[in-house]
Amino acid sequence: MDAHGQVLNEYTGTAPVDGEEPDRPWAVYLAGPDNRFRLLAFDLDAKTPAADPDHDANVLAGHLTAAGIEHVICESGPGGGRHVWVALTEAADAQLVHDVAVSVQRACPTLDRTPLSNPAAGCVRPPGAPHRAGGASTVLRGDLTTLARPTTTLAQLVTFASTLNAEHPDAPATSPRREDGPLPVDEAGHVYLPGPRRALPAASAAALDEDAAASEDASAVLWRVLIGAAAARWRYTDVAAHLRTAPGLEYARTERVRKGSPQRRPRPDRGSHSPEAVLRAQWHRAVRHVATTPRQIGDDPTFEPRAAAIAGHVDRVQTRANAAAGRWTRGGGPADRRVLDVLCLLALQAVRASVEADTRRLALLAGIGRETARTALLRLAEDGWIAQTRPADGPHGAHWTIDPQNTIHRDAGNARSQAVTRRPAGAGAAWRALLLDQLTSRVNAARHDAFTPGGLGLHAGNTYARITSPMSTTDVARTCAQHPDTARATLDRLFQHGLLNRTSLGWAPIDGDPRAGVADELGVMGTLDDRAARYGIEREVWAWWLAEHNWMTAAGRHHRRRRPTLTQPALPLGNPWDQFPAYPRTRRRADHRAATEAVRAGLVGAGASTWRTA
Repeated sequence: MDAHGQVLNEYTGTAPVDGEEPDRPWAVYLAGPDNRFRLLAFDLDAKTPAADPDHDANVLAGHLTAAGIEHVICESGPGGGRHVWVALTEAADAQLVHDVAVSVQRACPTLDRTPLSNPAAGCVRPPGAPHRAGGASTVLRGDLTTLARPTTTLAQLVTFASTLNAEHPDAPATSPRREDGPLPVDEAGHVYLPGPRRALPAASAAALDEDAAASEDASAVLWRVLIGAAAARWRYTDVAAHLRTAPGLEYARTERVRKGSPQRRPRPDRGSHSPEAVLRAQWHRAVRHVATTPRQIGDDPTFEPRAAAIAGHVDRVQTRANAAAGRWTRGGGPADRRVLDVLCLLALQAVRASVEADTRRLALLAGIGRETARTALLRLAEDGWIAQTRPADGPHGAHWTIDPQNTIHRDAGNARSQAVTRRPAGAGAAWRALLLDQLTSRVNAARHDAFTPGGLGLHAGNTYARITSPMSTTDVARTCAQHPDTARATLDRLFQHGLLNRTSLGWAPIDGDPRAGVADELGVMGTLDDRAARYGIEREVWAWWLAEHNWMTAAGRHHRRRRPTLTQPALPLGNPWDQFPAYPRTRRRADHRAATEAVRAGLVGAGASTWRTA
């Protein structure tokens, strides 16, 4: 109890199981001294108005019954939560239980995985145990004797989780990812997804060889090729190499004679309807589609182990960061944590520890300035959280790894020499999917005008983003790795601005999204949009200058035609520099100010289809 006599949701003492039943809330350990689980308790909480633990309990019960797993469903107390109990015939290792919990949480979002993620201290109130708010855990369905004389085997548990993973192949329980900043571009300005190139998925490889000319929808065949190529980390040049010969790219080479006609004719050699222009436009569309859609396992046999490896490492990084009390609240700490979270998110998306991340991209994703992002990277690297694996080079940003000690490969090497642990099919992909959902939601919640330095600040945003259900001040301090006094001051400030509620269960999020009102009240609305627009202009100017530099250093350039200026139309010939007019110059040097003004005016860049006079 606290100083006011309120019963806390904390269990600080232990007693033998054959002793007298306590007259206050009590719980049982789910795992034994060997950290192996004998009991599973799926704790479905009713912590938010939108939560429906009864629905989730019914969903979970249906899956358990289908797997032949006997279970008991209890109403945990007066709040409407549910506990679903399962007893095992043999002890389960912590990794298997973790995988099962991840699979269940994706199907039942009200699940609190904490008791199933901590074999040393995970505990739950059993049937009949009193609740701190009154009442007791009451059996709703099931026979308690199944908990005393269990029948569930580990094989059933693996099958149960594998079925859940198969029925929920996509990642987020919340909204799909969206592309929150510019994608990387190659030397010719074509977007791509970072990562090592892999073979085309079987469906895309088949589409590449399909006779699209005989198909009723040649564009659909091309689309299957391009989304597979983008997901396999191909570049535009890899696809363009097949433009003249691959049957599946017929749509880019030819067009219908007239609408509804099966006959096709060659596209013009130049202009916006040329084969190169059509393929280029469809490629950019495909890359952005793959970047903004939760990725599938597909036909890549390496995906599952890679997903498990990166998910495990990100989980360890986040756990270590959450335990680094004070590291993220002093000085540049709040910005450092934003950047670390974004790098973890990018690593999960790329399914690899090292990712390309220039400072502008990081800044936009984290809701901070590019100089703040740059210094945050340096501090994180100095403290050993990350390391640079490749410096920035031309159009490519620097590569950063969240695994500076190379533990992923070392752990994988050790694992190969040990017995293979039973894991549900799709467990690695499910784990990655859950972490993607959690980090995406956190990054999006913290990135807002209301939490810029002119508003409530980065630390307030970091705290706000981590309160997704009612939490006590102590829980917030523990989750945010800060002193309770610091947490209390931040929570009071968020409450005063209408961003949090005080409830009997603790600090709780507000229904809806009140951040825009706070930003407007503080006079910072539009800060991030202005920054994004400014960085977009800077990117275009940089790409223009790189194209100019490539033209200046290309062999034989003096024997070619003069390049067009801003007052002349574009004549694309397929070279990287043909995407831009000649770079503005004074008598002696490049005029970057004039270039910036041209991009800002829309004369050059993604928003200009042809160059025109101002």
